[in-house]
Amino acid sequence: MSKVFDESFVTLATNENYAIGALTLAQSLRRVNTNRQLTILISSDLSLNLQNHLRQVFDVVQIVDVLNSNDTVNLALLKRPELGVTFTKLHCWRLTQFKKCVFLDADCLILRNVDELFDREEFSAVTDIGWPDCFNSGVFVFRPSDDTYTSLVEFAVQRGSFDGGDQGLLNSYFSNWSQSESSRRLPFIYNMTTNASYSYAPAFNQFKDSIKIVHFIGAQKPWYYTYNLDTSSVTGNTRSNEVEYLNSWWSIFAQTVLPSLNDETRTRLGSQLISQPKPSGSSQETQAQNWHQQSNEQPQSTPAHYPTGSVAGGVVVGSDHHQHLWEKGQIEYTGRDSFSNIQAHLDSQLKK
Repeated sequence: MSKVFDESFVTLATNENYAIGALTLAQSLRRVNTNRQLTILISSDLSLNLQNHLRQVFDVVQIVDVLNSNDTVNLALLKRPELGVTFTKLHCWRLTQFKKCVFLDADCLILRNVDELFDREEFSAVTDIGWPDCFNSGVFVFRPSDDTYTSLVEFAVQRGSFDGGDQGLLNSYFSNWSQSESSRRLPFIYNMTTNASYSYAPAFNQFKDSIKIVHFIGAQKPWYYTYNLDTSSVTGNTRSNEVEYLNSWWSIFAQTVLPSLNDETRTRLGSQLISQPKPSGSSQETQAQNWHQQSNEQPQSTPAHYPTGSVAGGVVVGSDHHQHLWEKGQIEYTGRDSFSNIQAHLDSQLKK
């Protein structure tokens, strides 16, 4: 199968966690033998070592400026204030070296070859299960164009986004999507959002063997779970219908991404992804074991309380490194940096 150079899968990583997701996504695309280019948009905040690693995996790595909707009200409704930076996704329309692209969020996993998506036209996407007249912006087909990029930015400035993120903006801009020809509405198998596996279990059981792309939507991403390398399984609080896909994600990560990370990148990423520090000079095997000891905090209905000085997701609460992550916008709103933990930290400082 000959390589196609004027079409590309595109993803985005504005922080190190999503870069890990993007690397795993890319490896899942390689495993299903795509013949298209792989492109990633990144922010300059990523470490140089991680940027270099991304260049070893992706055909094109492009540094872009981070755009932000600054729409705190609507993002608060979603309880996902970090989604403002997803406006950076608009830069994908500037990839004019390609005639057609398929965008994939970095929290997607490819199960089967999906090169046939390039037969679709702009704007093609999958219905969002939360509001079927809208599409989910985690997977979509588009044609890069400087004119479209300029128009989208102007639209964003003038009208904003009804949800504060890229999905609200793109649905408003491509407002005729739900009334357009049926070929623009992709089958759900190309963007199976994991919450559907339990909200409509009978259909999931009927059609799960045809799923091609899994999308881990929501705040709890695969890289926040704990994975046991000995049993090749995710541990902790997981939904039964989701475990298979979490295990698949972690299997690809453990086999193809983790071994290729150099020591400096492991150290930098480890501060966010593990809670037990690696011993200096440890072997690759020992380092790999450490990665599954404890990933970031597990999903909880009520965020756990992490007093100042404790370790949460590998970060010492109240430390200089913790402050540095805040300043970079790498905030765990549903866990370590929840309101209750911030309040507890402030109370502890006032008592000194």
